[in-house]
Amino acid sequence: MPPQPNRRSYGTGSLYIHTDATGRESWYGRWRAGGERIKRCIGPKREPGSRAGLTRAQAEHELRQLMESEQPLPSGSQVSVADAANRHVAHLEALGRKPSTLVSYRALVATHLIPQLGDKPLDGVTPEHVEQFVAAMSRAGKRPRTIRNALTLLHGVFAFGQRKGWCLANPCKGVDRPQIDESGEIHFLELDEVEALLRAVPEDGFASTDRALYLTATMSGLRQGELLALRWRDVDWTAGRIRVRQNYVRGHLGTPKSRRGSRSVPLADRVAAELDCHFQRSAYQGDDDLVFAHPHTGQFLDHSDLGRRFKKSLRAAGVRKVRFHDLRHTFGTKMAASGVPLRTLQEWLGHRDFTTTLIYADYQPSAHEGEMLERAFRGPIRGPNLSETQMNSEGLAGHEQA
Repeated sequence: MPPQPNRRSYGTGSLYIHTDATGRESWYGRWRAGGERIKRCIGPKREPGSRAGLTRAQAEHELRQLMESEQPLPSGSQVSVADAANRHVAHLEALGRKPSTLVSYRALVATHLIPQLGDKPLDGVTPEHVEQFVAAMSRAGKRPRTIRNALTLLHGVFAFGQRKGWCLANPCKGVDRPQIDESGEIHFLELDEVEALLRAVPEDGFASTDRALYLTATMSGLRQGELLALRWRDVDWTAGRIRVRQNYVRGHLGTPKSRRGSRSVPLADRVAAELDCHFQRSAYQGDDDLVFAHPHTGQFLDHSDLGRRFKKSLRAAGVRKVRFHDLRHTFGTKMAASGVPLRTLQEWLGHRDFTTTLIYADYQPSAHEGEMLERAFRGPIRGPNLSETQMNSEGLAGHEQA
């Protein structure tokens, strides 16, 4: 039996703490909606001295969000696509979906779903409407991946509506999704280009931060959001590792995308030396201070400003135009070319799926490839005037003898 919840006003639900068999405490909420009693897990309870988990105030907020998303509409009313989409995203927020993901969902809802389908009743949308929606996005020049993401979200909206009884069918099920180019072409910098980039960093207030950031990105393979969230306590000088615990994307802190939620990568000697110099120059040296903090405020670097400074340094260096993310590809290609096993590289890069790491397979060397090629074609190779009879009697015989 869970402990009795605090007495609250009618209609505001109940919030209480549940302890599982391992002693771990979690916030739970329960309330009534449409004559049905609903119970949901809100999230883990924050322990004293810890940053993980939810405080009571945060749990109250999550409970209100969850109750709002589960609130039934008046009987007989029709739910529009816009209303269902907003309720679906609110429901995902209450379930703890990452803030950066929610930002993307809300942008898709506001930019694509509502303008084209928003005023239609959910149970009145047909597969033809969805196909027209996809075609309109394509005509507007949207990338196939963006269209697929919008279609996936719309599919989730209808699945949510079906569970709520707002519609009987999901019209997205029979709609073909646009193909995404899976050519696997990647862009990266050569080592001399990396050196040119580091030399070209302007000597201004951001010089130490940007130079250390570019080098660490290149020689660790961390994502930009993981680098921006890195704190000095995450740099393990003794073990020679960088521990990746958080990321900072679209103004929100979250967990990394790796399978285990956190990981560590080797700390190269050159990166360690550069970070040490950067540490000595930084005004923010506490364990919880950001490694790549804004040099004047100690806060997170602005993504857009960082991108502009990176492009400016690329132009000054006279090297190829690449994205900041391509520094991660530089790490991946160089590690694969040096013989690092792809499974190890998967762990370092934090890929959930091994197939993602396979884009670097073409850069792996094989000490025996040339030898095998020579052995396969060993034997007499004749000129173009060699008759077919001679080829059959001499060339292939010689090849078989080899």
